[in-house]
Amino acid sequence: MAERKARITVLVSGGGTNLQAILDAQKSGKIKSGEVSLVLSNKADAYALERAKNAGVSTAVILKKDYPGAKEFEKAIIETIDNNNTDLIVLAGFMVILSEEFTRHFEGRIINVHPSLIPSFCGEGFYGLRVHEAALAKGVKVTGATVHFVNEIPDGGKIIMQKAVEVLDGDSPEVLQKRVMEQAEWQILPAAVEKVCSEIIK
Repeated sequence: MAERKARITVLVSGGGTNLQAILDAQKSGKIKSGEVSLVLSNKADAYALERAKNAGVSTAVILKKDYPGAKEFEKAIIETIDNNNTDLIVLAGFMVILSEEFTRHFEGRIINVHPSLIPSFCGEGFYGLRVHEAALAKGVKVTGATVHFVNEIPDGGKIIMQKAVEVLDGDSPEVLQKRVMEQAEWQILPAAVEKVCSEIIK
C-alpha cells in the first residue's frame, strides 16, 4: 500500500514562481510527505494555473465578481478546499486577505511565505515589492524570507522557517526581490511544506 501523503491546496493570484518551487521539490523528492492536489486562483489569467496544468494538477478559479460579497466568495473557497480533502493550504502569492473565520476553519493548516525576516517589514500593506522598498529605505544589510503559519493577524502566525539574504550596495527593489526569491523563498518554502506535511501524516 502506498504511503499516505498529505493533500496540499496551493492558493495563487499571479505567476506562481513559489508554486513552481513546490512542484519542482515534489518532483525531485524533496517533498515526499505531501503532494499538490489542487491549485486555486482568484484570477482566471494567473500564469500559476498554466504551471499547475503542466504538472498535471487540478485547478479551480473562484472570482470575487461572481459572488454578492466577500463572505460568499470566501465560503466558495472554503467549500472547494474542503471538497478536495485538503490537509495543508499553502498561500503562494495569494492576494486576498483571509478572514478570521477562514483562518479558524483551517487552524494550524495554512502556511505562507513572506519576503522578509518577520517581525521586520511585515503586517498589513507589506507585500510584493513594497517589502523590499521598505527594507532598502531602512538601509538594512540583511533581509530574507519567512515561512509561517497563518492566523487572523497578517503575518502574525508562528514562524516555521527563516533564511537570511544579504542586501548588496546598489540593490533595486526588483533585484533584491529576485535574490530573496532565489536564495530564500524557493529554498525554505518547499522545506517547510515537507516539514509540516510529515507532521500531518504522523
